Amino acid sequence: MAKGKERGGDAERLADTLSRYLRSSGIGDRVKQGEVIAQWADLVGPEVAAVTRAISVSEDGTLFAVARNHAWLNELTMMESDLLQSINRATGNRPIVKIRWALMR
Repeated sequence: MAKGKERGGDAERLADTLSRYLRSSGIGDRVKQGEVIAQWADLVGPEVAAVTRAISVSEDGTLFAVARNHAWLNELTMMESDLLQSINRATGNRPIVKIRWALMR
């Protein structure tokens, strides 16, 4: 059997197959939402990243994050609009709509 012709078709890169599947299934945008967790430091900047951690993103676009102390919790609540703008440059069609903060443990 010729290389790349197994199972009746041409060989395709796994990344290409996965990308096509994510687009066709409609979950590609949800994956982009979740990437906020991994990209947190780049999205919010080093000062905010030093005192916070993104924990999870719900399907409705709520980002759950933690802050080091009450002072930062208050400051970040006031910065929410600016943070959302920065974060949503990376999320595609499923934006983060709100941030819910808690204290780090």
